[in-house]
Amino acid sequence: MADATTSLSPALARYAQAADLGRQGAGAAAPAASFGALLEKVLADAVEAGHESERVASGALVGQADLQDVVAAVNAAEVTLQTVVAVRDRMISAYQDILRMPI
Repeated sequence: MADATTSLSPALARYAQAADLGRQGAGAAAPAASFGALLEKVLADAVEAGHESERVASGALVGQADLQDVVAAVNAAEVTLQTVVAVRDRMISAYQDILRMPI
């Protein structure tokens, strides 16, 4: 059974690669990826992780998936959701800090 770190590592590697492409694209001819586009991709991947865990759980109900696969998929979806919630909380906190700044 995969732990949360190994299931999260490929996702973090993809996001880091997307961020690097955005930074490299700033000086090159290719357009740079915006923070909004990166955030949209992360959220789409989070939704896909949730759908994947549901597919694996449904497969287990009809005997087509192993229990370890179900646990790994649900764990990956949970870690992804926790990451999304943490990013959301940080963004709200940063926005509130900006609102408190004196003009």
